[in-house]
Parts: sequence; structure tokens; C-alpha cells
Amino acid sequence: MSAVHPSRKAYVEDADEEMLDLASVPIDRDYAIPSTARAGIAPEKASAIIEQMDRKKKAAAIIVPTDDGRVRTRLRELGEPVTLFGEGPADRRDRLRELLYLRQEGLDADAMDLDMRDTSATPAAEEAEDEEEFYTPGEPELLEARKEIAKYSLPRAKERIQHQIANHKIPLQKHIKHRRALKEDLAKFEILGSQIAGERPMSLARFSPDGNLIAAGNWSGTMRLLSTPKLEEKKVFRGHTDRVGGISWHPSSTTSLSEDLANLASGGAEGNIHLWSLTNDKPISTLSGHSGRVARVEYHPCGKYLASASFDTTWRLWDLETQKELLLQEGHSREVYTVAFQGDGALIASGGYDSIGRVWDIRTGRTIMILDGHIREITGLSWHPDGYRVASSSGDASVKIWDVRMVQCVATIGAHKNLVSDVRFFNGPRSAVGELNTSGTYFVTSGFDDEARIYSSDDWAFVKSLGAHTGKVSSVDVSLDGRYIVTSGHDRTVKLWAREDIEL
Repeated sequence: MSAVHPSRKAYVEDADEEMLDLASVPIDRDYAIPSTARAGIAPEKASAIIEQMDRKKKAAAIIVPTDDGRVRTRLRELGEPVTLFGEGPADRRDRLRELLYLRQEGLDADAMDLDMRDTSATPAAEEAEDEEEFYTPGEPELLEARKEIAKYSLPRAKERIQHQIANHKIPLQKHIKHRRALKEDLAKFEILGSQIAGERPMSLARFSPDGNLIAAGNWSGTMRLLSTPKLEEKKVFRGHTDRVGGISWHPSSTTSLSEDLANLASGGAEGNIHLWSLTNDKPISTLSGHSGRVARVEYHPCGKYLASASFDTTWRLWDLETQKELLLQEGHSREVYTVAFQGDGALIASGGYDSIGRVWDIRTGRTIMILDGHIREITGLSWHPDGYRVASSSGDASVKIWDVRMVQCVATIGAHKNLVSDVRFFNGPRSAVGELNTSGTYFVTSGFDDEARIYSSDDWAFVKSLGAHTGKVSSVDVSLDGRYIVTSGHDRTVKLWAREDIEL
């Protein structure tokens, strides 16, 4: 005879032939919801979910202001954050409504969050929990660095926003005329010069801040300094024992920084990061810690910190004054290939061979957005000067534009016929308040289809193809004054591009 659940015995054994009254109906409060049971959700957690749905239903009946300003004022009165990251007016009203309901019922919001924890997790659930984000304690030096980065970034963000507000007051027709003229100028870019810069394929080329020098690294482990526009070899740096990956110039290099100090950084496939002066062909310092190839390095806008992306599946943050590793950041399941700082210095984006990008708030250490959409590896990242858009290039032949405010991808561009190896927004000096700005109006890409390309940032439209390499193009960059574009390729050359009417 099969066993009968206790809650069912009343119907089988104890029930009279006559109809039962309501008080005699047995109640089972430990029932399992079939859909949640099949999904591996414990009954306790399923009950908590139902309770939360009931709370939301009751909260919906609470009247809250429709004016967003009044909603913010009410949240401030309750001692709650006025706004959360990525939160819109409708989300803010819903949050206020739920907070008012919890206070009305005498409940604590934090306690409600605790109720949703699964206290009887199955092995499958425990395995899923292992994949969730986790945070590890940091050193006091990291805390101080986060505070310093916050102090640095907040005034810059305020200034940027004020400039954007003023720029929006310029008449639309003036903007259109300016952008049309800019596209015509971009279409005039032609090859200006070419130079063999290594014994093996080139991996990367980057302009100095003043645009007068190009640092170009290759697979043999050497890095050369070339002058613009003649591409004359000025110096050869030797220090890496394997291919050079990342190259990054100090933000003040070639402008106000002494040539005897560390002016640029490079990463190598042997796992080391070298810091170089402009007067010595040997590294003046080496940062060690990565257990895999260093694919990219990037200076923080303040110049005191350096980020590095590595094939050991981590990216790291270094203090250049103490030459200590401040942060070892996990979060990618495969090799991390690229990192890029936002212009304000508050955020950093990382991407790699897991096809996933992440945007991190360096001030808190939290992931604020996941760039999930590419179907192959992410090879490059570049922030728009507006501070809230970031471009990613990928092996799937596309470039995606991500909006951090909207927390979503806003554009996908079929940029090349093959892998897109690099992407760079034009990040020039900011114009005076009320004047038309050129910075951020276009971006450039390089690809394994032997071309580099220019795209408009207005409508993401193709503008110009730069085709002169006889092999895969590995990198591309734009000088800060917008006069030059540089490309490097597997044909061992560095090529310089400029408008045909430019005055040299």
C-alpha cells in the first residue's frame, strides 16, 4: 500500500460520507509549489517569494507623488538614497511606495532582504551561489586610493556635466552644420607615411599626449619611439622577453612631466609591466605579479595609478608611487584582454575572451554594468568623452556602444569583415563653454580584414576606410589634436594618416 501524505489522510480515512464543514478541512502549510520545486527552489524560499509578491500588491495601493522632485524629497526625509544607479523616475516611485508600505507595517527593509535567503540550499543551489559576485577585504592602501580617486573624479564629473548642459543650448542647426563639415574633413584622411618598426608583427601603437611621438611595440619584445610626421626612429626600448601587449602614456608625458621620470608603461607576454623614461632604453621600474601574459595597460587619468589586464583572468590596479599592487580583481571566467578608464577616473571597463565586459566603480569596487552581447572575445574598449558611453570591439566583427546610464547596449555596428582588433574614440581637448566641441564626434577601428575605418558618433555611420596594410591591422589610435591617425599591423609597419590638406 502506498504511503499517504498526512494532509490527505482526512479525506481517505477520517472523512464521513457526509459533507465536511470548513473547520474540518486539514491545512498543509509546508506544501511545495510544483513550478518552484521543479526549479530547485526550497519551499521556504518559495513562500518568501509569495509573501514578497503580496507585499508588492499591497504596496501598489499606497499613493505616492507623481512629481519626481517630490519623490526625491520624500526619500530624503525617510533617510533613504535619493537615487540608485540606473534608476529612473518610475523605479524611484516604486521604491518609495514599497518603503512606505514596509514602514506602515512596521517591517524593516533589510530584514525583508534577509528573508529571501535560501537557508536550506541544495547542492545545485550552492553551486549557483558560487557563481554570484563576491567581495574580499582590501588593504588600507586600497581604501585610501579609492578615496583619492573619488576626490579626483567628482569635480571632473561636475565640470563635464556643466559643459554638456551649456553645449545643449547651442542651436541644433549649428550642430548639424558643424558635424557635416567634420565628416567632410574625416573623409579626406589619406596615408602620410609608413615605417617598418620591428622584426616581427606589430602589436600596438599609441600617440604621446602632445602627438609628437608614437610608441610602437612588436612581437619580438621591443618598443620603438617614432616621431611625427616623419616616423623617424628616436629610441628603441628593450626589456620584455616576449611580445609587447599594452602601451600607455602618462597623462602628463611630453607636456609637463620630466623626461627622466616614468613617461610610459608597457606590458609583456612574459607577465611583467615595465615603466620607462624617455632618456633610458632600459626600464626604470618593473611591476611583477601577473602569472600570465599582460595584454593591456592603462594609466589612470590622474597619473598615479595603472591598470593591467592579463591572461591570468584578472585585472589589477597598481600604485605607481609605492609600486605596490593595490587590487587583484577577479570577475572574468577567461583571459582578460583589455581595460579602459573613464575620463573622469571614476569607472573602469574590462573585457576579455569570455565575451563579457564589465564596468566597475573604482571608488566602491562594485560592478555597475555587465556588457553582455558579443558572441566572441572582446578585444578593445574605449570611453566616449561624455563619460557615460563606452565602445567595445570584438572578434565577432562588430563594435557595440553601451550606455552606462541606461544600462544597455544602444548600438551595434558591423565594423569590419573580420575580427575588430581595436577601437578608439577621438578624445581631444574640451572646447570652451558654449562653443562647438569636436571631441568624441567620431571613433576609429582596426580589423583583421587589413583595414582601419572611421565612424561618426552621431549616427554610427561609416565615414572612411584606411586601407594600405598588406596584413592584419592590430591597432589604431588618434592624436589628441585630431591631426593624425596611426595604425600598426602584422606586416611589421606603422602607418601614419592625415588629411590631404593638412599643413605639416
